[in-house]
Amino acid sequence: MSARKADTLGGRAAIVGIGATEFSKDSGRSELKLAVEAVQAALDDAGLTPADVDGLVTFTMDTSPEISVAQACGIGDLTFFSRVHYGGGAACATVQQAALAVATGVAEVVVCYRAFNERSGRRFGSGVQHREPSAEGAALGWSLPFGLLTPASWVAMAAQRYLYAYGLKPEVFGHVAVTDRRHAATNPAAYFHGKPITLAEHAASRWIVEPLRLLDCCQETDGGQAIVVTSVERARDLPRPPAVITAAAQGAGRDQEQMTSFYRDDLTGLPEMGVVARQLWRSGGLTPADIDVAILYDHFTPFVLMQLEEFGFCGRGEAAGFVAEDALPLNTHGGQLGEAYLHGMNGTAEAVRQIRGTSVNQVPGAARALVTAGTGVPTSGLLLGADG
Repeated sequence: MSARKADTLGGRAAIVGIGATEFSKDSGRSELKLAVEAVQAALDDAGLTPADVDGLVTFTMDTSPEISVAQACGIGDLTFFSRVHYGGGAACATVQQAALAVATGVAEVVVCYRAFNERSGRRFGSGVQHREPSAEGAALGWSLPFGLLTPASWVAMAAQRYLYAYGLKPEVFGHVAVTDRRHAATNPAAYFHGKPITLAEHAASRWIVEPLRLLDCCQETDGGQAIVVTSVERARDLPRPPAVITAAAQGAGRDQEQMTSFYRDDLTGLPEMGVVARQLWRSGGLTPADIDVAILYDHFTPFVLMQLEEFGFCGRGEAAGFVAEDALPLNTHGGQLGEAYLHGMNGTAEAVRQIRGTSVNQVPGAARALVTAGTGVPTSGLLLGADG
């Protein structure tokens, strides 16, 4: 894909199945078991069997390799298997890679999956505890000795600058938290089902790293999510309405680091998401006005505001008001703040439900959805649409 012209991937592949485990704080089973359960659920949803699958895609930090999942699921020969780097930034890119394989004939049915015990096992929110030497890890040497040890502390740096630049107070982040939790409250699959919050409750929650409060930070979750991708032609013969992949993109910005890009000229935006936005709009032939629902990666509330601005839904520094006005249906499953933290894969599943018309918080007539992956890292995004 060129950053200067549209690509031709759109309309050649579709998501035809979604499946997940329950979302919990202690799954009581291995990450491989979670992956297998999610894959099997997604195949059942698609009306397919393990014998139909010839491709698998996951994240580099997943502990369940593609061939292990294939063996455990009873999948036969694989002609395509792949992993995508950069944590949550890989979420939409797994679907992009699956679509590329399908569009080029390398595979016919590809399953993307993510499974982890992120609450009862390894907790990503605890930050860097041990790391093998690497070129990209060297950047952390400029931050860790000064106390920037966790994802919350890294995001807080950019969040503080954002507030200063636009003359805002930390309370503006509460609009994202309240919106997510409102949707989670009506979603039976959400960990915070039945538990909405108010702006006052957000403002009263304890500081984690100023200007981030507890309710600005996503939860930690055990669980698995899988997504099945095949050609649009084959999708039409399957039981569920397909969510056509209108466009898919990855993006890394100039002077990009993983979560610690503090030496850029401006800390008030997300240049890597700007790269994704330009590619999606260009290749999908759409604009912000065409989007019916947005599922934006929300590990921390400030980065949701910055994403809305990078995609052009509103002007710089205006996103809090945009969210407060409910100008765009946002994270209708409850997001990672309210439903579950599955590195963004559950967000793609929600976008599929919106296109199908089966979301518990359904947007009437939703035909075009925007999905984004992890922020602060090299990232990815999707435009999904109804068939025809």
